[in-house]
Amino acid sequence: MDILLQQIINGLVMGSMYALVALGYTMVYGIINLINFAHGEVLMVGALTSWSVIGLMQQNMAGTPGWIILIIAMVIACVVAATLNFVIEKVAYRPLRNSPKLAPLITAIGVSILLQTLAMIIWKPNYKAYPTLLPSDPIHIGGAVISPTQVLILGLTAVSLAILMWLVNFTKLGRAMRATAENPRVAALMGVKPDVVISATFIIGAVLAAIAGVMYASNYGTAQHAMGFLPGLKAFTAAVFGGIGNLGGAVVGGILLGLIEAIGSGYIGQLTGGVLGSHYADIFAFIVLIIILTLRPSGLLGERVADRA
Repeated sequence: MDILLQQIINGLVMGSMYALVALGYTMVYGIINLINFAHGEVLMVGALTSWSVIGLMQQNMAGTPGWIILIIAMVIACVVAATLNFVIEKVAYRPLRNSPKLAPLITAIGVSILLQTLAMIIWKPNYKAYPTLLPSDPIHIGGAVISPTQVLILGLTAVSLAILMWLVNFTKLGRAMRATAENPRVAALMGVKPDVVISATFIIGAVLAAIAGVMYASNYGTAQHAMGFLPGLKAFTAAVFGGIGNLGGAVVGGILLGLIEAIGSGYIGQLTGGVLGSHYADIFAFIVLIIILTLRPSGLLGERVADRA
């Protein structure tokens, strides 16, 4: 039971990060039917930006509490990621909005490779040790442990999701987003500016991805130019798992995927007689994707954002 509890905690932490990134996928898809495969690289840029900011602050502002450095680094990372995603939407996706669906998809993959290459040039390809800025003393829960960083991840995810749900469901921008998702042309006739709404959606998704990137690097203690690929792919799986285009589905899919991956990796060795080990944990995300696409292509909740407008 101690092992199961520990794996559940690990799964909730991983699932929280997947959920934050999956929301960016599902928001963009719900409004313009585009899978932004460069979204994982936005996570990577956020993490590496925060790493650079932390290094500069530790050199020039010695003695500053770690939590203050982390907050400042996260804010700057969010600004950089939001600016990057805004430019990507303007330059790469907007000119192709009325093109065949394959064109923006290929463009998204190209942008992903371009961002990885630029990050490799700017930050170099070597792995970077991400500083530990919060206390490292573990918190004991039953027979399991959770670190202050993991507690912060769970808390930030809960707050971010609550703010996003409030924004989408109870604000003027949220109504405009849902109206644009339903029918951009009719929404424009009603006074909504679809271009502004779409840009705002990309910015919000980038902020969530940057927060996830900083937390991902803090939790695993490392950052590098290709770190966004696998989390981005798993977050896309989570979005499909819950129901692409559904905000609640992205959250449910992310949490469930994290739990499946963590619990599976904890017991896969016993179940396969030692043939597979915990380092095969990544296969669970894609097994889930295959099963969901086969049995329920619309996902667990299967409702688009537009359906609630």
